[in-house]
Amino acid sequence: MKTNIEMKYRYIGNTGSMVSELCFGTMTFGGKQGGVWAQMGSVQQQEANELIRTAIDHGINFIDTANVYSFGEAEVLLGQALRELAILRDEVVIATKVLGRMNDKPNSAGLSRYHVFHSVDASLKRLQLDHVDILYVHGVDLKMPIEEVMYVLNDVVNTGKVRYIAVCNWHAWQIAKANTLAESKGWHRFIALQHHYAAVNRDIEHEIVPMAAEYNLSIFPWSPLAGGFLTGKFTRDNVTQGARRSFFDFPPVDKEKAYNLVEVLSEIGRPYDASIAQVALAWVRQQRGITSTIIGAKTVEQLKDNIRSVDVVLSDTDLKKIDEVSRLPLLYPGWMVERQRAYRLES
Repeated sequence: MKTNIEMKYRYIGNTGSMVSELCFGTMTFGGKQGGVWAQMGSVQQQEANELIRTAIDHGINFIDTANVYSFGEAEVLLGQALRELAILRDEVVIATKVLGRMNDKPNSAGLSRYHVFHSVDASLKRLQLDHVDILYVHGVDLKMPIEEVMYVLNDVVNTGKVRYIAVCNWHAWQIAKANTLAESKGWHRFIALQHHYAAVNRDIEHEIVPMAAEYNLSIFPWSPLAGGFLTGKFTRDNVTQGARRSFFDFPPVDKEKAYNLVEVLSEIGRPYDASIAQVALAWVRQQRGITSTIIGAKTVEQLKDNIRSVDVVLSDTDLKKIDEVSRLPLLYPGWMVERQRAYRLES
């Protein structure tokens, strides 16, 4: 694929701040403890430095991590990479997360004031930073009322240790309620959401995407290649042994649908001289409401291949072909709304 990479930048919601259309995710960093994190990747310091350098050199200014990735290892490796590479702090947007269990102590997880404040301080120490630009709540804490969560997050932002707050993996109604509560009380609101979105997993189109458009929230999709299923390593006739999907089957996909989709992505990619992964990433990038797509990598070559996806601009015909093989069925009340909209259509 001939390439002349030109990274574009987009505004995050109403903040006035801009991020690259691709975000580099660090879930592959660490893995020394073994278990699920070793299956994600085992990138160590020298490799981490090379990946961060490659991302920055190709125009990526947005880096995503989480406290729970390898139980803090990923943050340590990222922080040291930023220091060793002398990356200027005002040239990168750094995001981390809070929720997941960090150890076996009773207060080491969740969104309580206790854990959130301790977690932010611990993340900053590992990252060797005095603030993070975005702090995500990594998921739902069923023991914490939404109003209390937003109160805690507002206070965290007011410390100066966090610039903005965002949310992962919540229902649309929860996000809408949270931001409405925050607005009514003059608190800081969520500016963006990080939810799973791939051509084979389009569930957020039911409620999340319309809600984000209504509230002008940026969408940062995670796992746009569906846990590696849309890389070309998995077809009806071949399953690459050693690939993460072959032993860690997450996120869940409808495999029959995915195989059909892979065939279409391969066909679409040929005229562009583009890989299946590049076409899949291009599809996500061109969808409604997407600000920056999170990509991860274990090697520099893999990262460069994913970055080259920004050169692929799919035609309306291409998008229609992908939609035909991956379209979601309308769920109630969606199909009823679609049926009843005829009442307002002009004759």
